[in-house]
Amino acid sequence: MAETIKKAKAPTKPKKTAAKKAEPATGIAIVKPVSQEEVAALAHRFWAERGYQHGRHVDDWFRAEQELRSKAS
Repeated sequence: MAETIKKAKAPTKPKKTAAKKAEPATGIAIVKPVSQEEVAALAHRFWAERGYQHGRHVDDWFRAEQELRSKAS
């Protein structure tokens, strides 16, 4: 008499759940406008904190802009 060989069933695949639709990332940040007066005042404060040393006014300005914008968001 011939023996029958039972094949093992393949494991079932997990069911896919409904994927959430993600909003596409644009990489564009919406930033509240900062007035020049605010930036100038803060840059002046940074300049004063550095002992009124000349030659780094651009650094002070950009630092002031960055700080004010980070507070706005």
